[in-house]
Amino acid sequence: MSRRFDIGCTVEVAHSFEHLHAHVTLDSDVQLDAGDRVIVHGERIIVPFGGSLSERRTATVTRARPWERALTRIKARLTLTELYEIGFSPGDHR
Repeated sequence: MSRRFDIGCTVEVAHSFEHLHAHVTLDSDVQLDAGDRVIVHGERIIVPFGGSLSERRTATVTRARPWERALTRIKARLTLTELYEIGFSPGDHR
């Protein structure tokens, strides 16, 4: 498979009190890995409050090079450690 290819996809967008999401499902069984990029083509989708939309689009998948994959994994690991917070506060521990 080449480094860059176009593929069909389904875009689902919901905008309500219960759901606020935008999901892209690629056709076929394409496996994405760290550093891969997906660009969905077409006009911006605007869904009014209370609505939802499902639309067919074309997407371009660009596979990351091995060094890009490694760098993405390292960045992800470092970013995750920023979420850790350990604090020690003085106080009465009875």
